[in-house]
Order: sequence, then structure tokens, then C-alpha cells
Amino acid sequence: MKGYMGQVLTVDLEQKTCSTVKVPDSIYEKFLAGEGLGVYWLYRHMPGGADPLGPDNILGFVSGLLTGTGSLVTGRWMVVCKSPLTGGWGDANCGGNLSPAIKQCGYDGIFIKGIAEHPVYLVIDEGEARLEDATSIWGKDAVETEILLEEKHGGSKKPSIAAIGTAAEKLSLISGICNDRGRIAARSGCGAVMGSKKLKAIVLKGNQKIDCNDRETVRRLSKQYAAMVKKTSLPGFFKGSHLPLLGKVVGKLKVMTALNGMKLIMPTMKKWGTTMSNSLGVTSGDLPIKNWAGSVLDYDSSYYQHLNPDLIIEREKKKYYCYSCVIGCGGICSIGDITNGEFEESHKPEYETCAALGGLLMNKDREAIFYMNELFNRAGMDTISAGNTIAFAIECYEKGLLTVQETDGLELTWGNAEAIIDLAKKMIAREGIGDLLADGVRKAAEKIGPKSLPYAMHAGGQEPGMHDPRFDPLLGVHFSVDPTPGRHTIGCGQYYLLMHLWEKVSWAPSAGIYLKADEYKASDIEALKAVAGACFKQVLDGAGGCLFAAISGVQNWPIFEWLNATTGWEKSADQYMETGRRIQTLRQLFNVREGIEPAGFKIPDRIAGHPPLAEGPLKGKSVPIDEMMHQYWKHFGWDEKSGKPTVETINRLGLNELAD
Repeated sequence: MKGYMGQVLTVDLEQKTCSTVKVPDSIYEKFLAGEGLGVYWLYRHMPGGADPLGPDNILGFVSGLLTGTGSLVTGRWMVVCKSPLTGGWGDANCGGNLSPAIKQCGYDGIFIKGIAEHPVYLVIDEGEARLEDATSIWGKDAVETEILLEEKHGGSKKPSIAAIGTAAEKLSLISGICNDRGRIAARSGCGAVMGSKKLKAIVLKGNQKIDCNDRETVRRLSKQYAAMVKKTSLPGFFKGSHLPLLGKVVGKLKVMTALNGMKLIMPTMKKWGTTMSNSLGVTSGDLPIKNWAGSVLDYDSSYYQHLNPDLIIEREKKKYYCYSCVIGCGGICSIGDITNGEFEESHKPEYETCAALGGLLMNKDREAIFYMNELFNRAGMDTISAGNTIAFAIECYEKGLLTVQETDGLELTWGNAEAIIDLAKKMIAREGIGDLLADGVRKAAEKIGPKSLPYAMHAGGQEPGMHDPRFDPLLGVHFSVDPTPGRHTIGCGQYYLLMHLWEKVSWAPSAGIYLKADEYKASDIEALKAVAGACFKQVLDGAGGCLFAAISGVQNWPIFEWLNATTGWEKSADQYMETGRRIQTLRQLFNVREGIEPAGFKIPDRIAGHPPLAEGPLKGKSVPIDEMMHQYWKHFGWDEKSGKPTVETINRLGLNELAD
């Protein structure tokens, strides 16, 4: 066994038992580890039709195959379950320090079923797995919980901890799971599943060795990549105030070609992290404005100048690096002066948070965003979903569908930071109007009524990430066709141009030089680019890799070579991509088994540009989303009309033993 531990831990909260289960080598060859192992395990061991918040749902914590092997930027962990938000496959991806800790405890995954009689937490320490009483920490936020459990289970080695906050305890369907003082596996409502099981935390403290077939090659490749990243830097004259002009240029491009991620993305990620897109995204058209209905003409420079990334990193006390990372896109910020001492520091708000709590709400109050970022992180509530839900509520208030009495006296007007903060607190606590909104846009729209549906921006129940398909049409495809809809991290046209998959994968279309207008056509080439992106994302999640390293390009970040050196398998990039296709197809089969109609995940007309915006950088832009979805399904080997995997594809991928 090289790279993987060869076993998982199963926990039954009702029976109060923990058991180690061996996993055959053949499963890792077919599914890798990480999400691949997760979907294999859940599909095989969870009954179809399980209640997402019931005892039969399985909550899995999984680590990547490359984690802990000496490879770089491969420290992501994932949580998997049946999503209470969409009713289908659920997963969430996170950094921090938990991924290697899972493997150091001797496991590639921890799979938990049942519901405990009272709040508990799981401890794995010195080869022993046990459940302990969590009654005294139930009601604490995720950061407080982590600190208390570190103190209790400390010693010669600091434990790694994943915990839920109060939003998940209250079963908010847009809640996640936290580690490392506020890093959050936020999407799919995984926190609500953990809360429904009365599982407050997992505490991991192991010291097992993670084996590697050819450690010298792994080290050599890692040294090369680290050297490339270290060399990258921005010109001294380039400031955050220049980014809006760059965004305007990007938004007007008529011709597209391959991009050098190492030179274009790494320097900005090292300096600003994801907040580099805060103002660049507004002027290019990438960042959604005013509940996806506005543009830079609404959120002009008098607004977006306040989210200049230079102003964000002014509060940065130190850079933050996830496990095995050499990029350091994160940061720990001082916020005591803007929270009256309530919180002294926080993780830097990511672009998604700045966009969801900024432009989407017409809010320019930077300090309010810092504050809400920490509130949501501690409560364990997804800022993408929360921002979309607040935007929906504001538009409903504007259109007269919510009265001031129904909003508990809050004047939910665009950009009203004080009211937005109060609403965020109510959502976390499930108080008043907050209870209506705590489960996301789709549930809120069902309660408010059919007149609210035109303003409800979600894909299959999940709120979309903060990147606009009218700017990058392949985003709309992935929002609509992925088994976890609304995800900006699955793929897009820009990712494809940065990743250079065609340099390693024989069937991935070469970027060449083409017209930007071609991206708005339902063509075979665009479909193949989307399929390649989805297959690669499953390899990435099976390996524990980070998307930000991937967009430095596979010609620079050697994921396929690391996998071979770690395992000794000697597979081609094409073979690994076939593994990604297998994982993606099983995720889709999971949804089909749960009664999900794939077409039901299609993005709303507003997000697809039907009708198109009449002004701004996206003026006149629309995405032929139905046709593009059908093309994607066809090239994935799924039924072109329904989106369901065909028998031929199921058999070819060796999934016939699992799937009916």
C-alpha cells in the first residue's frame, strides 16, 4: 500500500461502536481516495432514499491519496454525505490541517452513521477510537469548541479537530464543518447532517507513517514546483487599485488563448489571495451584482474601491498556509478594533465571501464584511449560500413580498450593512425572519410563495458560487450538470485555459487561439472542455489536491507524476482521467438512485442571461444552457436527453457491480 492507508473507520452512533474495515487495493485503483473513496463507500453502504437528516445517512471525512506523501499543495480534505440541501450527492472541500491527521490515525476515511442519544464527539488517539460526551460544548461556536478540545486532548502533539458551530446544531441546511479556527467545508449542508447526528466534533491525534513508493521522485518534483512558485512575484509598481482597469480589459477581450497560470495567477495569489478578484471581477463582469440582476453601473467605483485587496490585506497579521502549501493565499487578520473586542482575529475573508456579502448585496462596508465573515465561520454557515439568501430576501422586500413586520423591523434595502448584519445574526440563531432564511434560497422561496421564484437564485437547491456564467459560459454548464450543482470549483473556461490539460491528456481539446464568442456556442469542443474539467476535478479531489495549484498548470504542478511515484502504478494521464470519469459517473448515479432528475439542476434564466442584461460588461450576453447541458451529457457517455448514465458507460467504467 503506497500513499493510502488501506482501511477506513466506521462509526455507529446508535450502537456506540467503532470498527476498522480493510479496503482492497483494487478500490483505490478504481476510485483513488478522497471523494472517489467517499462516493464508492456511500453508494455501496447507504440505502437509497435515506433521509438526509436521518440515521441512515452516512457522513464521511476523507483524505486525499497524495496527502502526507511529500507532494505539495495536496492537503485538502472532504466531507461527503447525502445533501439535505439538494436531496442528492453532497460534498464539501476544505483546507487546513485535518487531511493528514485522518491518515496519521491509520485511515483514508471515517464514515459515521446513526444518531447519538445526546451530543458526542469522536476521538481517535493512540490507535483507539471512542465517543465522548459533548453536552458541555454543545452550543459553543466552532472556534470555541476547537480551543476547548485542544486543551483537553493536548499534550506532546496538538490534535487536529473538525467541529460544527451553532448553525449546524440548529440544522441550518446551509451550514458546514470547520477546522483550523475557521476554515470551513461549507457546501451541500454537510454541517446540518453532522448536527442531526448530534456529533459535535472529531478529534484526531495519530502518528502513523504514510508510505510512498518512490519518495525521492516525489521530493524532486516537489522541489521543482516550490522553486517555480518562489520565483513568481508581481512588479513592484502593480497595486490593487490597478485591478479594476485590468478587469475592464479582460471583460472586453474578443480573442482567447492558453494562459500561463504560474506567471499570471501565482503572484497575485501569493500577495492578495482570492481577494485579487474583488474589484477585477466587478469590472470584467465576473462578479454577480444585486442578486445577479445588476452590473458595474450599479456597483461602481464608489462601491468597489472599498474592497480593494490592498485594503483587505492591511489587516493581515501573518500569511496562512494550509498543510503542504507553498502558495499561502490565506491570512490571519486583526479585527479587534472593528468588533469592539468581540473577536480579536479572523481568517481573511475570501473573494467568495467579499462578493456574496458585498456586490451581491450592494454593500460596500468592508468592516461589516470582516465581521460577518467571522460570525459565519464561527457559526459554521456557508457565506456563499448566506449571501445569496440575503440578496433574495432584499429583493423580495424591495418587491413587496416581505413586509417590515415580517422582517422583524429590519429595513432590508440594498447596501444597508447594519440591517444585513442583524439579518445574518438572526439566520445563525434561527430567530424570526432568520428562521425562514436559515435553510437557503429554495426553502425560503417555497415559504414566501410562487411570486418570489423569479428572484430565487439557486441550482437544484444550492446557491451558486460568485462567478457569472454570462462572463464564462462553462461555469453555467458546471453549475447545472454537476451532481453537486452551483459549484464554481468544478470547472470553467478560464480554469481550462490555465490548467493546460491538453499537454497531458490526449483527448482534451488544445486551447489554440479562438474567438470569445465561440464560448457561447453549444459545440463539441466546449462540451469536451467541460467534460475534461469535470474528470480532472474528480482526480484532484481523489488526490487531495488544491484547485489553486491546479490552475498553475499541470505542466508545472505534476499531479499525475506524483500519483505514479507515490503508488507505483505507472498509469497515463488518460487513465487517471478515466478514473475521474468513473467517479463523476458514480456521483451522478447516486443522484439518479435518489430520484433526482438531472435537468432539474439547471440554473435560473436570470443567471443564464434570458433575457440578457441591457447594460454593463455582460450587456447582451446569454448562454444556451439547455443545449450545452445536452452536449455535456452526450460527451460524458450519459443519455443526451435525460442526463442519466447509459448502461454502456456503466459497464465500460466497471460500475455494473455497484449500480442497478
